[in-house]
Amino acid sequence: MNYKHEIAKLINIEGFSTEDIENLITFPKDSSMGDYALPCFKFSKVLRKAPVIIANELKDTIPNSELIEKVESVAGYLNFTMSKVPFIKETLEKINTEKENYGSSTLGNGKTICIDYSSINIAKPFHIGHLSTTVIGAALYRIYKFLGYNTVGINHLGDWGTQFGKLIVAYKLWGDKEKIEKNGIRALLEIYVKFHTEAEKNDSLNDEARAWFKKIEDGDQEALGLFEWFKDITLKEVSRVYKRLDIKFDSYNGESFYNDKMQPILDEIEEKGLSKKSEGATIVDLEEYGMAPCLLKKADGATLYATRDLAAAFYRKKTYDFDKCLYVVAYQQNLHFKQWFKVVELMGYPWAKDLIHVAFGMVSLEGASLSTRKGNVVFLEEVLDNAVKKAYGIICEKNANLENKEQIAEEVGVGAVVFSALSNNRIKDISFSYDKVLNFDGETAPYIQYTHARCCSVLEKGNMGSEIDYKGLANDEAFELVKLLERFPQIIEDSANKNEPSMVTRHIISIAQAYNKFYINHRIIDQPEGIKNARLLLTACTKDVIKTGLNLIGIKAPTKM
Repeated sequence: MNYKHEIAKLINIEGFSTEDIENLITFPKDSSMGDYALPCFKFSKVLRKAPVIIANELKDTIPNSELIEKVESVAGYLNFTMSKVPFIKETLEKINTEKENYGSSTLGNGKTICIDYSSINIAKPFHIGHLSTTVIGAALYRIYKFLGYNTVGINHLGDWGTQFGKLIVAYKLWGDKEKIEKNGIRALLEIYVKFHTEAEKNDSLNDEARAWFKKIEDGDQEALGLFEWFKDITLKEVSRVYKRLDIKFDSYNGESFYNDKMQPILDEIEEKGLSKKSEGATIVDLEEYGMAPCLLKKADGATLYATRDLAAAFYRKKTYDFDKCLYVVAYQQNLHFKQWFKVVELMGYPWAKDLIHVAFGMVSLEGASLSTRKGNVVFLEEVLDNAVKKAYGIICEKNANLENKEQIAEEVGVGAVVFSALSNNRIKDISFSYDKVLNFDGETAPYIQYTHARCCSVLEKGNMGSEIDYKGLANDEAFELVKLLERFPQIIEDSANKNEPSMVTRHIISIAQAYNKFYINHRIIDQPEGIKNARLLLTACTKDVIKTGLNLIGIKAPTKM
């Protein structure tokens, strides 16, 4: 049952539909104020009355309903307190019927969402700075899919640019094929860093690098061979990390894929009179929109990120006919996306509005900026290894007889790292700290996973029967928990609408906390049969919702810990 809708149907306000009213209904921050609240401020202009008067008058018009225990007018809000037993019964029966599908919907049927995320750079380390884009994008991929959308995950590889010329020069001067085959990206990083150190003393190295990249562009066999070798080494290594994170992509088309697709777009922009020359470069002037010009071609004819992003957007629209195309990229690139989104709009394509930059905060290393050129990076694989190692130590200390300790340590350790990027609003900057990420206390993934395992243990011991006395759940702790479970589908929709996976993360933290509070305050198994079964049913529903929530954000739900 959609309780917001049921409440909205009881309210009649001239000039506002049931849907309008439903969309305004929210949840009071303090549960003592009720379970749902209708702010009356939006009605003031139409009704020409103060919100307090409107709420007072509406209160007296609400008909009796078995769903609602009490209606109150408080400071311009109309607050509704639900009847506990009918609310609990309806909610738990729905969850128990739908199980792992609870919260899913057909909202996105017939619609396609493209999500561009992770987008690692070839021949550069998959480091902690890539964590946010990777796990935020993967969570959005799962969330949209759960809501019925056809979802396309795209890893727009950074596989073009002068850095490959630099790497070829570095390899020819200081590289060791056997060492690179053995040590992979770490060996490539070593010579890449050395190149930048030496180029500061000898600028001619940069000229050599540009010459080698031109050879790649011109199809030189030696240059292309090295380029493809670097690419193979990279994809082999990063695939290990993606496998541990349980992340797959539908497309790995990177920058190089669009090399032959840029010119038709540039021609169209020119034909429509949007581009012009500026000091030899090709630009779209965006001054009247309060932006710097969008640079499409340098004076030497070289294309840029914007050129390739434009080509990629047109290719994706033609290939997938997306309803939305999301770009999960740090907020440092805000202007870049605003510029080329505006170019698509000026070209006359209405789908420009469907291009969405999902920005997130920057990651620094204990306050210091990450830099591949300087070698100041933390490999993501090392972070995962350290987290798993710590998890294994804690498991051995607290539950030495636990079976499959290595697998559970992997699930807990990797989960802790993923959680670190999804626990707060995505726009917040993250100062990466091993101590913080590997802290297993408080509002963490291991805490939620442990709650799931606790639920599994209770159910294993409880042997739930069919006789259910819902009055056994007519207490404050159970009711607060059920309210959180009931809101779960709405939270998933809201997280998709705002492209904010942390909403799911925060909600399952609240559910875990609420269950543990219930567990501590109320005995479950040694109760009369009907009450025991009701409490076991609540436990089963909590377990299912926590597992679904964890799955949506890319974290495993162990049954034992």
